[in-house]
Amino acid sequence: MTLEKRDALIAAARDAARGAYAPYSNFHVGAALLLTDGSVVTGANVENASYGLSLCAETVAAAKVLSAARRSGLEAVAVVGGAPGAPGEGAAVTPCGRCRQVLNELAQLGGTDPVVWCEGAQGVLELRLSELLPHAFGPASLG
Repeated sequence: MTLEKRDALIAAARDAARGAYAPYSNFHVGAALLLTDGSVVTGANVENASYGLSLCAETVAAAKVLSAARRSGLEAVAVVGGAPGAPGEGAAVTPCGRCRQVLNELAQLGGTDPVVWCEGAQGVLELRLSELLPHAFGPASLG
């Protein structure tokens, strides 16, 4: 993966964060998923007054992919979070546990282990999804 592709995906996540609905936490998160067919799907966090019903940016993006019946595989993920108007300027934000599981489902459908880039003031943290979610439970675990 080229540095230009990485930076473009991170920029897409940063742009997505601008669409976040986060009136309670005031913490905006954007995610961008690069599929193996070359397309990019973004999502932003969506909060709810009943906090447990809130949706993370990664889950929103994955739901957009899956609800469009796209199963081509997940190549890379970019996540950027922070204060409104300043995503990526604080500490790097990694996907939460729930999002790691949701991303794993999408990755396993395509047989991939996507790279995950998380931008923060100190630079870009780069990990594989399997590092964030070792010994993952997925579709193969049910059969």
